[in-house]
Amino acid sequence: MSHVDLTRRQVLQKTAMIAASGLVLSTTNAIAEDVPFSAGTARPKFKVPANTCDSHFHIYNSKFPAAANASLVPADASVSDYRRLKDRLGFSRSVIVQPSTYGTDNSCLLEALAELGDTARGVAVVDTSVTDDELKRFNDAGIRGIRFNLGRAGATTVDMIEPLSKRVAHLGWHIQVHMKGDDIAKYAGLFQDLPVITVFDHLGRIPHPAGKGHPAFKVVADLLESGKAYTKLSSIYQDTMVGPPTYEDMGALAKAYLALAPDRVLWASDWPHPSPGKSGKPDDALLMDLCADWAGDDATRQKIFVENAAGLYGF
Repeated sequence: MSHVDLTRRQVLQKTAMIAASGLVLSTTNAIAEDVPFSAGTARPKFKVPANTCDSHFHIYNSKFPAAANASLVPADASVSDYRRLKDRLGFSRSVIVQPSTYGTDNSCLLEALAELGDTARGVAVVDTSVTDDELKRFNDAGIRGIRFNLGRAGATTVDMIEPLSKRVAHLGWHIQVHMKGDDIAKYAGLFQDLPVITVFDHLGRIPHPAGKGHPAFKVVADLLESGKAYTKLSSIYQDTMVGPPTYEDMGALAKAYLALAPDRVLWASDWPHPSPGKSGKPDDALLMDLCADWAGDDATRQKIFVENAAGLYGF
């Protein structure tokens, strides 16, 4: 018998003894596999509820050409990479969001949706040239909304929001808006009269140190309270002035929204973090734990991680 065989047998015997003694380690905060584009390896500390949904992430694949005017072309981030994040954080549902990189070519999004299956939904990007047949095809594929990324130059403009909202209203879709806080305040009147729900990316991109004192906060908060909007606990590293590990300034915003309208707030990873801010790629487990802490109680956690997304995206 070789030394290698003996060592292997000893390892198996010790493992069996540990299991028999009942000293089985909890997986709650166990070390997980490294995840591309994510710092840290620990799992979340809080107990992730069943059917938790990541309401915002992107897939990048260089086999699909970037739009001619794309200002952000990240490295490939595949569905298999993303599944490693799912395994590490312990969630089961996902919403893929079309990034600015591909403009109105949703091919990468649709391929990823098909690969992830019934546990995924999508948010596409279209312009006013989209046909009704294309919208129906998207709906059948699992698309549940359209995104207007106005935080950087791209395929859509503010002028497209109203007409496209009317085009997708009969499908039960929503619109998703990525706008900086100053622009949300500027176009506040637009969101009041739309025939669909508006979802504001990344806590409304409220600038700091103004925070809750910025006029955009009131615009978003009022729309949440009136049932006309949602916002996402995501990308909290973009606008923070405090940074990790507390992100205290973003936490103040999150807790303010949650106090006003816990039924209208969604958790999201924003993986693979294409705009990570000055602190670099974040620790996804830490971010998830912070959102759970900001929620304050289990009933609110159930809403932001499970129920709100299930209702909005039709899980």
